[in-house]
Amino acid sequence: MTLRDWMAGQLVDIIEWGDDTDDAMAWRFTRPQNEIKNGAQLIVRPAQMAILIDEGHIADVYQPGRHELSTGNMPILSSIRGWKYGFASPFKADVLFISTKQFVGRKWGTGNPVILRDPELGPVRLRAYGTYALRVSDPRTFVRELSGANATFMVDQVADQLRDLLVAKVSSVLASGGLSVYELSSKYGELASRAQEQAAPAFQQYGLSVTQVVIENISLPAEVEQTLDQKTRMSMLGNDLDRYASLQSADAIRDAARNPGGAAGAGIGLGMGAALGNRVAAAAVAAPVTTPLTPPPVPSTAWYYVVGRERKGPVDEATIRAPGTIAEDTLVWHSGMSAWTAARQVPELAGMFPPPVG
Repeated sequence: MTLRDWMAGQLVDIIEWGDDTDDAMAWRFTRPQNEIKNGAQLIVRPAQMAILIDEGHIADVYQPGRHELSTGNMPILSSIRGWKYGFASPFKADVLFISTKQFVGRKWGTGNPVILRDPELGPVRLRAYGTYALRVSDPRTFVRELSGANATFMVDQVADQLRDLLVAKVSSVLASGGLSVYELSSKYGELASRAQEQAAPAFQQYGLSVTQVVIENISLPAEVEQTLDQKTRMSMLGNDLDRYASLQSADAIRDAARNPGGAAGAGIGLGMGAALGNRVAAAAVAAPVTTPLTPPPVPSTAWYYVVGRERKGPVDEATIRAPGTIAEDTLVWHSGMSAWTAARQVPELAGMFPPPVG
């Protein structure tokens, strides 16, 4: 023993842990030879507990406060050592401080998809993530099962194990919850509480308690989200398949207009022209046949045009030529045209628009 160590053993009689970390769960007090003097002051700060360990045996546990280490304050250690009326000073023992504060913001997430059997959509793959909080609830069990003889024990040393335990419980709750994907976003709190309740016994085996579980997000595969979006759009249209087909057609026209020179745009134009022609013909066939009392008007070409994302028509040529009806880049079509075409490129309408000044 050096002179410095000997002097430190004579002068130091206050035992405390000034924890300046955010993630230390346990810390062992050290001094030369682990000797503790009779009457030493043990200071246990808020959110801490202290344990005396004698030759590997967990002895007395101290709550926050100031404690004088004497026979009366060490009943278990005194019994182990056989001290009835006092003890020789100094004596050797380990003092282990335990942090009982909450360790918050611990992250968890499902590494693999969880299969949810949706009553309407069938099996759906889900992923979820969030945070949880924990604290030491049973110092004796915590020392026996986790910290052991470590001089310092950090929460990251057990984080992976705790995360896996929690993810297993969250996955079980999601898979067996009997919920529809439409209900998930309104049930985050309920699902988190059930996961916390089921995870509690697994944490208790280490002397820990899980104090909070937060589900931040439950995500669906992209294709399922697209299906839900389509169902929502159909619901907004009153489940009218004809109106939904028209909306899909307008979307296709918009996409083709954004790329007018592409092969996809030409194909869509041809397909849309044929589809619209078929719909007009079908409507004509379905119309009831009546015997006119007067001669019908002279047939005229039925024109269609696109405003924004909506198809307009049919209208006659006089209407489509009316000021303000169309612009030179408005997409137009009539029976006999192979595709939707900008008005300025249609011979019948080209005269409406002055040529650009050279």
